[in-house]
Amino acid sequence: MKNILLIGGSYGIGLAIAKELEKDHNVFVASRTAENLNGLNVTHIPFDAGSDTLDVSKLPQVIDGLVYCPGSINLRPFKGLKAETFESDLKINFLDMVKVVQTILPQLTASEQSSIVLFSSVAATMGMPFHTSVAAAKGAVEGFAKALAAEYAPKIRVNVIAPSLTDTPLADKFLNNETKQEKSAERHPLKRFGQPEDLAQMAVFLLSEKASWISGQVMHVDGGMSTLLVNS
Repeated sequence: MKNILLIGGSYGIGLAIAKELEKDHNVFVASRTAENLNGLNVTHIPFDAGSDTLDVSKLPQVIDGLVYCPGSINLRPFKGLKAETFESDLKINFLDMVKVVQTILPQLTASEQSSIVLFSSVAATMGMPFHTSVAAAKGAVEGFAKALAAEYAPKIRVNVIAPSLTDTPLADKFLNNETKQEKSAERHPLKRFGQPEDLAQMAVFLLSEKASWISGQVMHVDGGMSTLLVNS
């Protein structure tokens, strides 16, 4: 059984990952709340990525997998965005993640081969209106992941999952009625928006031995949006 640490695993994609992993691995969920973890075989560690330093004494000496889930979705016209918004998005998506990785680096390198899974967005690849802040932050994640993967190969594998809009609490305002859901589904070549399980299954694969020859990659789990032009 591997020791897997999820940063933010009490709802949305993180919770779906916890549910996929908890039967076969030792799962540690570091998050602000444990309200949705009841009944799951996981160890919860109270932790706010935005303000806390992770207490490594609560973790095993070897960590085989890390998934960083916290993120943001600020979709507004560039002319109305203040510098503070860019700073906030960069902090939660990138800088707070870097702090976590540095904190547990000794445990990651103690594994025979550990795996880090980070999250980007389809907006980091495609030019999409109103996405300047989140696209910039997620672009930083992708660049960091490739450089880190090169620096720590073959000891640590680092990969990124880049989803399109997924039905999580973070995206609720974009999917909170039937009309919005229909329009979102129609924008995707596969004619549906994402579900947390779609991303969780990719994360579980990247953490597993089945992905032991994959590193430095950005995996687009986005309903075909980033590569398929099928809508006229």
